[in-house]
Amino acid sequence: MESYALLIAATLNAGTVLAIASLGLLINEKAGIVNLGAEGMMLCAAIAGFATVVYTGSDVLGFAAGMAAGGVMAAVFGALVIWLNTNQYATGLALSLFGAGFSAFAGIAYVQEKMPERPTFAVPWLSDIPLVGPALFRQHPLVYLTVAFALGLIWFLYRTRAGLVLRSVGESPESAHALGYPVRWIRLAAVVAGGALCGLAGAYLSIIYTPLWVEGMVAGKGWIALALTTFATWRPARVLLGAYLFGGVSMLQFHLQGMGVEFPAQFLSMLPYLSTIVVLALISRNPRWIRINMPAAIGKPFYPGA
Repeated sequence: MESYALLIAATLNAGTVLAIASLGLLINEKAGIVNLGAEGMMLCAAIAGFATVVYTGSDVLGFAAGMAAGGVMAAVFGALVIWLNTNQYATGLALSLFGAGFSAFAGIAYVQEKMPERPTFAVPWLSDIPLVGPALFRQHPLVYLTVAFALGLIWFLYRTRAGLVLRSVGESPESAHALGYPVRWIRLAAVVAGGALCGLAGAYLSIIYTPLWVEGMVAGKGWIALALTTFATWRPARVLLGAYLFGGVSMLQFHLQGMGVEFPAQFLSMLPYLSTIVVLALISRNPRWIRINMPAAIGKPFYPGA
């Protein structure tokens, strides 16, 4: 029973990285912008957050540094695709490649660095409940804040005027512009917010999840986060569910190895990516379902003077 509690706890920990990044990308796409640079932003944020904690000993400052790194990179991306009308997909790929190279260069000096003693977290009384306590109530506070943020994002998108405006920009930017809304600035705000969340995910990865710095440590999580937004058909609650589902698949390989199950290590390592492909293939069999939920103007440039 203890091994199952550890598996659930590890699933929540791993899924949080994907959930934070996916929710950020969902905000981007609700505004009509596709940012393929999540992997690069997360890598740069991971080294920024890790280096900050090494020097200051403060996790909060590390998270702030990661969010700043992600936000700045997203702002550059936003300026290029929103004002200069560069291709969103090509610019995002360039951002991802730049982030991978720059983080590797900047992180050379931190490969062997160690952070200060890591604090432990536990919800009083609840963490002592057999099985449930170790599984659910000994997580980093950011795990619970991520769930709360997903619920808050649902309320924001579907219950507030600002959320309605954001979604209208992603559905019909021409109509939103005709009504007097600053479409470009709204899109830029969404892109920066999404980048900051990708940065927070990267910082969480290097500060809490590992905690260490290794070149390329994001290991495709940025791409899985992108796939999750489609898997969840652009719904925050489904994003959260999908993130923990993929987190569980990622952790299952270690759980099976610990139980002595005889499987090739390479097969277990590819399980998260294989499950991503299978899920997307199943979803794509019903294109009408995707069209109904997908923002109509996603990936399309907007020209105010047109």
